[in-house]
Amino acid sequence: MRASSLRLLCIAACAAATVQAAQAELPPGLAGGNLKIVVGYAAGGAADTVARLYAEQLKDAGFGSIVVDNKPGASARLAWDVVKKSKADGLTLYLAPSPLLTILPLTYKTPGYDAEKDLTPVALLVEIPTAVVTGASQPYSSMKQYVEWAKKNPTKATLGLATIGSSGHLGAFALAKAQGFEITPVAYRGASPMLVDVVGGELSMGWDAAASMMPLYKGGKIKFLGLSGDRRLPALPEVPTAKEQGFPEFVAATSWYGVYAPAGTPPAALAALEKSFLAAAAKPELVRSLEAAGLVAHSEGRADLAQRAQRERRNWEPIVKAAGIVVDE
Repeated sequence: MRASSLRLLCIAACAAATVQAAQAELPPGLAGGNLKIVVGYAAGGAADTVARLYAEQLKDAGFGSIVVDNKPGASARLAWDVVKKSKADGLTLYLAPSPLLTILPLTYKTPGYDAEKDLTPVALLVEIPTAVVTGASQPYSSMKQYVEWAKKNPTKATLGLATIGSSGHLGAFALAKAQGFEITPVAYRGASPMLVDVVGGELSMGWDAAASMMPLYKGGKIKFLGLSGDRRLPALPEVPTAKEQGFPEFVAATSWYGVYAPAGTPPAALAALEKSFLAAAAKPELVRSLEAAGLVAHSEGRADLAQRAQRERRNWEPIVKAAGIVVDE
């Protein structure tokens, strides 16, 4: 046998051994099974990016195939419902945005789901810094300048949102209250149409995930006024946080995505999924890819994810009550 043929046989044998070893770590039902990660937003956004980056890193985890399934609608609640009704075998997962676990249960009169009982935590995957932005032609380029402008133009201060009652909505409410001006929230059926109006100057300000707005920013269509959280992003080192500009109201507006499974998923499957996702989260190439996309790699296990969601929901409750926000759907 030629040396080249022998090398090919060795490579094939090693690849097969790797797959078999990965499958051996998965319990029956998961090993070799087709994993579906359901996303509640359209392709191309931050959630879709996270799901596909993790799917790529999980390709050697022992599953048969991994598919990202986009199910946009109803502020990501449609995808929640799809996963809730799926077979509880660990092969259908939901990449859940934190507002569904922390804020929407407080702001929606009838959210249509139970944040505590419908789904089971698997792992927290990433933090999603958000940002307030404006059109490139607007006369202000910082949070301070915007506040000064809003006070002089009380009927023109508007905030575009994909979700009423979101952390961006609450942050803007707290900002306006602290600074003594009024801001009118404007709801859109998704970030894309909202950003069209931001670019066109129809809105004085918009709010969404920083990662989703980076292409418009790099194209010179919008300006970042300030980021959420308490540190700048490696992908946007020139953009200050709202906090460092003297406006701490948006610190807590950083979102996150966690993976959830249908209630009733076997403990062995949950443990194996948790291990697989946390292993993927530790890969340097994934960390680099997330940072390049304007996201922050941050992983936690099942227990920590459950506690974080409960803690943030308690923290938001008095703010929601003060704002008097009730979404009647």
